[in-house]
Amino acid sequence: MKRFSLFAGTVICSILAGCNDRQEHTLPPVSRVSEPADTLVRAVETPFREKPLAAADVTLAKDFLYDTYTLEDTYPYKDTVRSFKWDIIRNCLAYIENMQRDTVRWVVLQNYKNLNREAPLVRKFVRNAYRRVADTLGVERYQSVPLYLPGDTLVPERYGRDGTLACLLGTEGSFVRILPVTLEEEWLAPRRYLKRLADSTVFNHVIFVDRSDQNIATLERTGRGEWKIRSMNPATTGRHAPPYAQETPLGMYLLQQKKPRMVFLKDGSVATGGYAPYASRFTNGAYIHGVPVNVPRTAMIEYSWSLGTTPRSHMCVRNATSHAKFVFDWAPAERSLVVVIE
Repeated sequence: MKRFSLFAGTVICSILAGCNDRQEHTLPPVSRVSEPADTLVRAVETPFREKPLAAADVTLAKDFLYDTYTLEDTYPYKDTVRSFKWDIIRNCLAYIENMQRDTVRWVVLQNYKNLNREAPLVRKFVRNAYRRVADTLGVERYQSVPLYLPGDTLVPERYGRDGTLACLLGTEGSFVRILPVTLEEEWLAPRRYLKRLADSTVFNHVIFVDRSDQNIATLERTGRGEWKIRSMNPATTGRHAPPYAQETPLGMYLLQQKKPRMVFLKDGSVATGGYAPYASRFTNGAYIHGVPVNVPRTAMIEYSWSLGTTPRSHMCVRNATSHAKFVFDWAPAERSLVVVIE
């Protein structure tokens, strides 16, 4: 089987391998082919099979459905210039289209708040800056899914992030064989941590969050290689501030859940700290949401001066509240992707 990955280069985390090249790679079909080699060669040469898209084949057109606080393609910030990284976005969109060329059975890795059981310890682990167990690649045990090497289901090798999309390849007893879209290798995962998506699932809505330039763009597919830009806005991502605040993790995730109001606690307390309006969760406790409302206030806040400046959140992606509502209404749960780049 060919490996596939979302290539990152130096500007995107290696989790997104493939977004910058290697667009010829696509997800494998649902079942493996056992025909003779000459039959496989003839199948590859079948004229009706579409060529994989390259980044140059992807066209972007501004057709805003939300046009408040809209940023330009490039814009000043203090003594620097920030921008929307359209080249990277085109590469990622080409990959997203290519991975859907074949019939695929999709699953999502899920373990929000360890609801599906705390993952076992991996073979090699560390204590990170938050004093929590993580694998050697930096993925925390908490809220993650254990991934096992094929042929070894005794001790997991690494953790997979909640919200990661994967291709379902088959079952082996109580384990499921998967190929995550952001990893190159096949892995085994206990079936309790996986949710099967509907066979009709198509990903035509993609949200890009840029950690370095603190912006967010929403895009919608309207035809093969044709994408409409629906909004371009300032955002504020998570900051590294142990023991409570964490960076928004780089990668590609499924938009999994929506809450009109996501209630949060005060740091280090069980007391309610307030709520975040129009929250769309994509991995662990990371939501795209509006301006947080701290107790005792109850009324929503439309905008904050801090949007588009520097990371300030606990892991989430803050937006103007009306833009968070747009994302909440526009992006269908379990059929939309969130891609975090930098």
